Amino acid sequence: MITRIDHIGIAVQNISDALKFFQDALGMKLDHQDSEEGGRTKVAFMPLANTEVELVQPNDTESGLAKFLAKRGEGVHHICFEVDNIEEALTRLTVHGAQLIDETPRTNARGQKYAFVHPKSAHGVLVELYEKAK
Repeated sequence: MITRIDHIGIAVQNISDALKFFQDALGMKLDHQDSEEGGRTKVAFMPLANTEVELVQPNDTESGLAKFLAKRGEGVHHICFEVDNIEEALTRLTVHGAQLIDETPRTNARGQKYAFVHPKSAHGVLVELYEKAK
């Protein structure tokens, strides 16, 4: 089912400010920045070996990410696991009683499918499942 950790998502108020630490202090390399969720979220990707660190910044004050930041502040937001078949993974989770945020996968601007599992089912961790475009 799970093939690897695709990325760790870190919620930040401002990507430019966060990059000063991750790039300058840690020496990580920025691969690219993008807009997600129809422009509601700005993301920055920094690859590391076979995974990535993803900085996520809300552009919409009513988004779930903005509410997360208001409640918890900056920090680890989610862990994303790559799966071979996201529909099968969601079915398996449903059979095992997991509460899903997304019962059917969403598709990002790059054509990749993803879905979130509610933290209540994953011991307080927001889990994202991700299937690369084939």
